[in-house]
Amino acid sequence: MKRVIGIGNALTDMLVNLESDSVLRKYLLEKGSMSLVDSKLQTEISKSVAGLPYSLSLGGSAGNTIRAMARLGCGTGFIGKVGPDTTGDFFEQALANLGVKPFIFRGSERSGKCVALISPDGERTMITHLGAALELTAADVRADIFEGFDCVYIEGYLVQNHELIEHTARTAKERGLQVAIDLASFNIVKENLDFLRALVEKYVDIVFANEDEAIAFTGENEPINALQAISQLCELAIVKIGIRGALIKHRSEVVHVGIMAAARRVDTTGAGDFYAAGFLYGMCAGLSLRQCGTIGAITAGKVIEVVGTTFGEEAWEDIFRLVKKVRNERYLF
Repeated sequence: MKRVIGIGNALTDMLVNLESDSVLRKYLLEKGSMSLVDSKLQTEISKSVAGLPYSLSLGGSAGNTIRAMARLGCGTGFIGKVGPDTTGDFFEQALANLGVKPFIFRGSERSGKCVALISPDGERTMITHLGAALELTAADVRADIFEGFDCVYIEGYLVQNHELIEHTARTAKERGLQVAIDLASFNIVKENLDFLRALVEKYVDIVFANEDEAIAFTGENEPINALQAISQLCELAIVKIGIRGALIKHRSEVVHVGIMAAARRVDTTGAGDFYAAGFLYGMCAGLSLRQCGTIGAITAGKVIEVVGTTFGEEAWEDIFRLVKKVRNERYLF
């Protein structure tokens, strides 16, 4: 099976179960929002919820994808930067525990963290400090890191550093790897459109986009037309269209793959990350486009059934059972 290495913002997620929304009102946090804050404010908010039930897990977009791929059985690695602290130690050790080969560098700032405040009704309000994750540079990404891998998966949120993303894509291509990128969000695409289009045309083999990102990237309002436009720049294009599933085009082959009909939408955070994990797992295993898309739908469908991006062994066993059926072509959307 082929091996994938990811690169992205190395964040630790801290999920706190609130007894009420009083802390949101105290800090004027809009319920359900995501705010980028400095370390001081994040620490102050964290102290205000000390003593409440919480859990820690690996986070970040590419981090979510890579750890899900590792659970599925792929050989994986991850490139990121954390701080000189216990949070950074946790992140690096958690990767190793999952069998992910860590290429984790240490910065001078505190490790990046996302504090997710879970209201009694299940709504998530996220307070994120990127910290040391922002210190990852092109100089950190040495060519020898890609040895033994077949594909690099790039988190679109890294586009704040054009030099880093372009260096990563170019170096990986020079080492014979396929290059995949997730476009992250429509506002990221709009703000970096010329750069992203040039990057995809020159280096990228696989593009993951949701409907809004595809429209922003191509200017086409219809997903099928956006898919066509993206496919003219790269070998494989995937446009996710919400409850309608996903459109996939590889060279001249086009397929439409549905979604898990039984999925209970509790929290859509991480759905795109887990879709990419399932799809890339299928590619690494040499499966068909429809099989890849179906496994992507299975993993995305499972993560939206829980708050956060971590679920138990019973859920993973359910995924493994369905993936086995897909591989035997007994379960396809």
